[in-house]
Amino acid sequence: MAKKKKSIVYPVVFMFALALLLTLALAFLNEVTAPVVEFNQDIELKKKILNVFDILPSDADATTIDKVFKDNVVSEDYDGKNLYIYKSGEETFAYAVPINGPGLWGSISGYIGVTNDLTKTTGLEFIKQDETPGLGGRITEDAYKNQFRGLDISNYTDKNIVINRPASGGNIDAISGATQTSTFVVNMINEDLDEFIKKGVK
Repeated sequence: MAKKKKSIVYPVVFMFALALLLTLALAFLNEVTAPVVEFNQDIELKKKILNVFDILPSDADATTIDKVFKDNVVSEDYDGKNLYIYKSGEETFAYAVPINGPGLWGSISGYIGVTNDLTKTTGLEFIKQDETPGLGGRITEDAYKNQFRGLDISNYTDKNIVINRPASGGNIDAISGATQTSTFVVNMINEDLDEFIKKGVK
């Protein structure tokens, strides 16, 4: 009976020791890689903001992206979020306005760029989205985002900055097979950019 009890205790102690060892190893790995992960996330965000302003150098490495960002972009608090400003000295060229709202499968957030005179968009990027790959997830493709480059918004009416075709006044093509996601994107841009424009540039 004592022999049977010993055979049960051994594997329990072994599994406990193994679990402890693996936990410590994972904690150490997380501690070591955390700065690298944080740096990569920071560079990815800077890359997207530069793309919103259409000043992202082609084939730029992390060092170049970081330098171009620091030389041209500053951030300010905007209702608890970051508003990015493209400027040189005292001259401001454009703003990257935060946008967010519901998607079909989760929340969507990103930035829409607008010129300093608030008459044209400069670009669009998404920071977070959980839409279906190959369908709603195609909002992250250049073919869709590039439609928001140089879009004339000088004569928009209340919350009708971006309109999906074929509606009257349409200026953007929705993604085929993902009209709901396209509508969600248009709605959040219209709401958040309209609010920014109406608040006025400080």
